[in-house]
Amino acid sequence: MLITSDFRVAAPVEKVWQFFGDIPQVATCVPGTELTGELGDNKYQGQVAVRMGPVKLQFAGTAEITERDEAAKRVVIHAIGAEARGRGEASMTVTATLERSGPGTQVGVVQDLHVSGAAAQYGRGMISDVTAVLLRDFGANVTARIDAAERGESPAQAATPSPAGGFSLGLRAALMALGRVFRRFFAPYQPNPS
Repeated sequence: MLITSDFRVAAPVEKVWQFFGDIPQVATCVPGTELTGELGDNKYQGQVAVRMGPVKLQFAGTAEITERDEAAKRVVIHAIGAEARGRGEASMTVTATLERSGPGTQVGVVQDLHVSGAAAQYGRGMISDVTAVLLRDFGANVTARIDAAERGESPAQAATPSPAGGFSLGLRAALMALGRVFRRFFAPYQPNPS
């Protein structure tokens, strides 16, 4: 499943690109993610925990930076993992591209996600909504970390991201789904501006 989204970081492209080069720092910004080891050659070991409704999924696996283009400000990461209780697998290729947007940075993200097992039961709509919420939180966390560094605070002093899941994540994803439904329902009744 291909998921395309973007978010804005209130920092210049050069600072965001430099931050994206520090994988342990980037990992702290992804809700529910914990980096558990550095395997060398741009490969890392970690785990991701996400709660979607009553189901908590915890994947352990590896992530590898397969491309890093300084000139284009583009990074490609391939991740693969298995659910801790053997209830499925996931693989994902994430391509992030940074572009200047006024004084800040627009980060475009394309995720090619393949999920099997328990997570696959939620379907594309719910997975896309949860992904969008997590990406928004990631963008806010990146901004907070860069701002903290600008103030001279150590990473330990910066706000620590909360784990992904719980009532808040489900509610925010459900609100996105409701918004989609209302837009589809009311679109035929919008006046034609001709």
